Amino acid sequence: ADDLTVMANEQLENLPDELLEFFDELVIQIEEIPDEATEADLDLEDPYELLALYKAGKELAPGVEKKVANDDDVLILYRRSILDYWCETGEDLNQIVREAMIEEIGNHFDFSDEEIEEMSQRHYQGML
Repeated sequence: ADDLTVMANEQLENLPDELLEFFDELVIQIEEIPDEATEADLDLEDPYELLALYKAGKELAPGVEKKVANDDDVLILYRRSILDYWCETGEDLNQIVREAMIEEIGNHFDFSDEEIEEMSQRHYQGML
């Protein structure tokens, strides 16, 4: 878990600019797998299918979404899910963590699937 935390914090510093503009700091939290409440909320068939989850802090008002993160926002990375995916695919672990972070943050801030894919590919290419 400590190694994954270090890896995620390194990736956080190098996220695409489009995502970085939404927050100054973001708390990274490592959990083993999604808990039963998260599994039910997201209607997951398999808890291992979820690699990351962006949890927004306090609501501004019912039904009002924030457009920037605050100190209460947390990006949860699910250690077992990430490691299982890594073992199944053989992909680079840093790439898996980076893509999970980009996808989850991008989805939270309403980027399209195409924009997220482009950021993931561009960002990965830039890291080589």
